[in-house]
Amino acid sequence: MRFPLSLQISLTSYLLKNRLASREKFPMVLMLEPTHACNLECSGCGRIQEYKDSLAESLPLEDCLRSVEESGAPVVSVTGGEPLIYPRIGELISGILKRGRHIYFCTNGLLLEKSLHKFQPSPRLNFNISLDGMEKTHDSISGKQGVFAQAIQSIKAAKQKGFRVCTNTSIFKETDMDEIEELFALLDSIKIDGMLVAPAFGYEDVGRDIFLDRKSIHEKFKKVYQLSTRYKLQSTPLYLKFCMGERDLKCTPWGNPTRNPQGWKSPCYLITDAHYPTFKDLMEKTAWEKYGVGNDPRCANCMMHCGFEPTVVREVGKRFSDLWEMIVWNMKSS
Repeated sequence: MRFPLSLQISLTSYLLKNRLASREKFPMVLMLEPTHACNLECSGCGRIQEYKDSLAESLPLEDCLRSVEESGAPVVSVTGGEPLIYPRIGELISGILKRGRHIYFCTNGLLLEKSLHKFQPSPRLNFNISLDGMEKTHDSISGKQGVFAQAIQSIKAAKQKGFRVCTNTSIFKETDMDEIEELFALLDSIKIDGMLVAPAFGYEDVGRDIFLDRKSIHEKFKKVYQLSTRYKLQSTPLYLKFCMGERDLKCTPWGNPTRNPQGWKSPCYLITDAHYPTFKDLMEKTAWEKYGVGNDPRCANCMMHCGFEPTVVREVGKRFSDLWEMIVWNMKSS
């Protein structure tokens, strides 16, 4: 299966609980950023520009764990910045697991191999390593030579110690889709547990013309959809069809709320209009109807998984054909 059975059970029971309570808005994944500090300056990253004046700040461990409980989301994406820079990262991951959550730990992989002693393998812990192409391309995007080689070495080291490891690939305007196929073949050969792929979000602060418009996303993701039938992609088929322009999905911005050293980020992981002190404030004070395609120009070309995969999870049971496609897709591991 593409996703562990324990994760499927957690998500299903969580959805049922909220539907029985007649809740309309509830989070699926907490995007937890304990620090924005990073050891790279990737060309497509908006965080190092947006939070350049507060990169040295960290979210206290107690606030991190309180945020996990406050949101109630069954999945926590520990991201940043580079979370392995966070001084109490071992305690943070242990604390999240003790609270019964599933973790996707997002890292560039540079520090992972020598940090593995801080963690224990668990079916609920997934290391998620960014890889945006083969060696020359990925090192160029990362702004540093040797990043690709170290990321691959970290994957092998983590797998050898029994950890679950997946990857995250962003697709840019100049991405060569044949190279992405080569990357997926390499990752498959080293027994990666899953590959997530999405079009890169067009951050205004990046200041470079490297991002895709919707028409270009549709074209490139036809290739991604083909690859999903051969490799262990974790991007769902309904989401990929949306990226191809064959399905319509509405963004669910509250599905992946973000907590960072500045507070609860509104309205979403990608756009910042405010920071709130509590999760309750985020949910009640954000004017959700102002955002989305046709409402906010910043959303015009956004097809990021953090905004639309929660919609897939919420909507999949409404059509039997969608449900059946998801079941077959999940059972087929490659």
